[in-house]
Amino acid sequence: MSIVPGVLQMKPLRVAIVGSGPSGFFAAGNLLEQDDIDVQVDVFDRLPTPFGLVRYGVAPDHPAIKSVTKIFDRTAQHENFRYFGNVEVATDVTAAELAQWYDAVIYAIGASGGRRLEVDGAWLPGNHPSSDFVGWYNGHPDRRDLDVDLAVERAVVIGNGNVALDAARILVTDTDKLSGTDMAEHALEALHGSSVREVVVLGRRGAEHAAFTPSEVAELGKLPGVDVIVDPADVPAEDKERDKARPPVERNNLKQLRKLAAQEPTGADRRIVLKFLRSVVGIGGEDRVRSVSVATNELVAGEDGAVEAQPTGTVAELDAGLVIHAVGYHGTPIPGIPFDTERGVFRNAESRIVGYDGAPLPGHYVVGWIKRGPSGVIPTNRDCARDTVAVLLSDVAEGRFTPSGFDGAQVERFIVDRVPNLVEYDGWIAIDAHETALAEEDERPRVKLTSVDAMIDAAQAAAE
Repeated sequence: MSIVPGVLQMKPLRVAIVGSGPSGFFAAGNLLEQDDIDVQVDVFDRLPTPFGLVRYGVAPDHPAIKSVTKIFDRTAQHENFRYFGNVEVATDVTAAELAQWYDAVIYAIGASGGRRLEVDGAWLPGNHPSSDFVGWYNGHPDRRDLDVDLAVERAVVIGNGNVALDAARILVTDTDKLSGTDMAEHALEALHGSSVREVVVLGRRGAEHAAFTPSEVAELGKLPGVDVIVDPADVPAEDKERDKARPPVERNNLKQLRKLAAQEPTGADRRIVLKFLRSVVGIGGEDRVRSVSVATNELVAGEDGAVEAQPTGTVAELDAGLVIHAVGYHGTPIPGIPFDTERGVFRNAESRIVGYDGAPLPGHYVVGWIKRGPSGVIPTNRDCARDTVAVLLSDVAEGRFTPSGFDGAQVERFIVDRVPNLVEYDGWIAIDAHETALAEEDERPRVKLTSVDAMIDAAQAAAE
């Protein structure tokens, strides 16, 4: 893209990115690889540690997925990249200040809030949104003290996406296997003493509508010491012509589910039960979760041809002491940025943040889950970032916003004055080295620091 003559031809384009997860780093990398314009990128994160979802969302027994951080490390080594960790937008700096200090701001804060199914009993102790449970076993500082009671024999996971299967798998995986991962120490200890022997995963719609990926469901069938139970009646019978017409993910999911349905239980000590066309309609218990009311559904075609799951009237009670709500995520508002409360995202159109009147806010952009909602996998964010950067550069070329009058040195002074415990990328490298050193004796990839204070101490100790 060719940038028109003007102020930005005489000075670098300065962009702030709020959020250092995959979408933020992909956007930074895309900006910094532009050939026809000089770009400086500052990435802000409220935690000292970067990488967001990769560090705190990806299951610890999926290390290959985390290797994407090698790409992010290369981006961070660019001479025009800076990382400002332990800086919270809205508390340490405001959205209005960022808009003044930078030519453009890209919000990449993800969707960290977890949803709960809105039924009676959903707030009893023993209920956890999947975002909290995943953050707990991954060592997120906000979730490290979550009270996860594993002194129960049966857990229920509501939802049929990859996060639901991750939660089920973690609950029944032998801790000897998990002890070789970067799972948080407190979670390892709790899971080692767990009484959970059965996890029931409930999907509201049919098996063909499941949102998980074939590799995730195939992985369940390979867990040692775990039976995976699928009722053959819950899975559409093989039909070569019909299966050929299905989307690839749906077709392959059914292939894996049919394999599981055909397997005879071995009598293993632990098991995962996948049930479809089931909805939780209530959670029972006075002091904590004791049971789950599960309605059986049927698929009904509406007048428009769309198929929906409708209750048949049959409801069963299932004893359970732990419920994980894997029913979605939502973003968190930032003062000054228009928010769509229904979708849980920043109001946006074509990657531009828009006001409540629908008009774009000049110089304000959005990427990732806070743009489109919690959908897709990590590579999806790469494409999303490319789209956002293309729109931003188009606006630069067409002069759609006024360049900032501040330079990088001024902004750094502002940040240093405001945030005495600022963690820059060298500080993250020190935290990383500290965590990997802690793990050397146990042959683990790292032992995560799970408190912000401990992270800051590690970053500052290396600088002394």
